[in-house]
Amino acid sequence: MNKITENLIRQKCKPCEGGVDPIPDTQVKLMLNGLDGWELVEGKIQKLFTFKDHHQTFAFANAVAWVSHREDHHPDLVVGYNTCMITYVTHAINGLSENDFICAAKVDALFAI
Repeated sequence: MNKITENLIRQKCKPCEGGVDPIPDTQVKLMLNGLDGWELVEGKIQKLFTFKDHHQTFAFANAVAWVSHREDHHPDLVVGYNTCMITYVTHAINGLSENDFICAAKVDALFAI
């Protein structure tokens, strides 16, 4: 695990109700470099997770929902038989915030268990 990921995992999401700018592209690129396999697509970060079977896929999706609830920051999930696409964006600012990267790092740590 690299230092960017370690730092993100230790943080807690901060409430965001708008009125702030999305993080700059230079910071987005730096933070993406610290995450494994996440991509920037149309102003959002996303990653496809693949599993052995349907049960593992839904167990993971439920665990992601638990993390999302604890952080009060919720991704879009597209769940298939053995895949789960997770997409983060901060809707209140119509762009990316540090919360998106905090949650992405926590989801990666969850997947590694």
